[in-house]
Amino acid sequence: MYTINKVVLLTFGLATSGFYGHAQQTDTLKITFQDAEKQFLENNLSLLAQKYNVEATKALIDQAKLWDNPTFNTETNLYDGGSKKFFYHNNAQGQGEVYFQLSQLFLTAGKRGKQVQVAKDNAQVQQAEFNDLMRNLRYNLMLDFSQLANLNEQAKIYQMEIASATNLVNGIQKSFDAGNTSMKDLVRIKALLFGLQNDLVDNNRQINDLQTELKTLLRTNEITYISPIINNRTANTIVPDIPALIEQAKANRADYLSSQYQLNSATHSLALQKALAAPDVTLGVTYDKNSSYAPNYYGLQVGIPLPVFNRNQGNIKSAKYSEQNQESIVKENEVRLKNEVVAAVNQYKLTQQLFSTQQTTFYGQYDTLFANMLKSFQQRQIGLIEFVDFFDTYKDTKLKLLQQQYNLQKAIADLNFATGTTVISSN
Repeated sequence: MYTINKVVLLTFGLATSGFYGHAQQTDTLKITFQDAEKQFLENNLSLLAQKYNVEATKALIDQAKLWDNPTFNTETNLYDGGSKKFFYHNNAQGQGEVYFQLSQLFLTAGKRGKQVQVAKDNAQVQQAEFNDLMRNLRYNLMLDFSQLANLNEQAKIYQMEIASATNLVNGIQKSFDAGNTSMKDLVRIKALLFGLQNDLVDNNRQINDLQTELKTLLRTNEITYISPIINNRTANTIVPDIPALIEQAKANRADYLSSQYQLNSATHSLALQKALAAPDVTLGVTYDKNSSYAPNYYGLQVGIPLPVFNRNQGNIKSAKYSEQNQESIVKENEVRLKNEVVAAVNQYKLTQQLFSTQQTTFYGQYDTLFANMLKSFQQRQIGLIEFVDFFDTYKDTKLKLLQQQYNLQKAIADLNFATGTTVISSN
């Protein structure tokens, strides 16, 4: 049994020493959520990449405002059959041919203005997608931040119980060696210690995964150890009524606004396609030296396509269907938005009910009771089974308290995420 105990402790030591050794060798960054959010907004590469997309789309607005370039054509004689010369001009006798034409396309039916409006709509869509990306990443940051803080607190509980269980194992081992304790009691305590050690190793694996995610979101140094600072206060914020929250969500949720902007774009695209059915006009001036009925001919050119076969029918019909499709998407998104807001409010209220001053006092008294139970067991005032049952109950209760605190933070994050704005400040 002594050999088994050494193997168990050695295995645990190897599994955890790497984690804590790594933490000790790195720089610890103690940071609040507000500071983490600020660093996230400044450094996150996904946001920077999407921001460039927004600027690229805005540049297309200026492009849509530009006029078409004028067209210049010229013509001269390549070969003179009389003189048998190339590019021959007998200026003294006024012979030879020179031709110039300058023309400009003029858009009709307000096409240019409609093109500008469609470009503005597309820029709004890109801006909304940028805001939605920021909303989603901020939500992930909030959850990772709160969960990492929760796991750190869980690790403290495991470490405290492991320290207590280790002392018990050492004491019972000596009592067993002296013949005063049964092997059954020794094995039971060692099994309890082994279970706690495994729980701590699993907890540390989760911490390591969250460290990786947070370092990516915050773009910190890869050897930095992030230590979240969270004020786990009882949330007593009064939430506005659901209709008011739904209106806030409609005004602030980037995904809903994006669908609205896409509907505007579809409507304006339909108007543009209808305008494209109207023919444009090309105006120009021409000069001809010798090929016309009179030397040095000056002419006015007017060009207009005749809408006989192609009146843009297909594109207009396609634009109509696109508009109807987008209308359905907006209605669906509105229904989803309302349901998500209601669900987030209900979840927050349910989670909030679990917190009270009495509960905080109770868990403080529970810590005192644990110390008394440990002392009573060491003094043989209570039996092993009773103590192990209390030991497990104490651990589960403390972990449930931490889970409730995390659930409250998550409920706040869900409510803010559902409304697209900060209804309740967390951390």
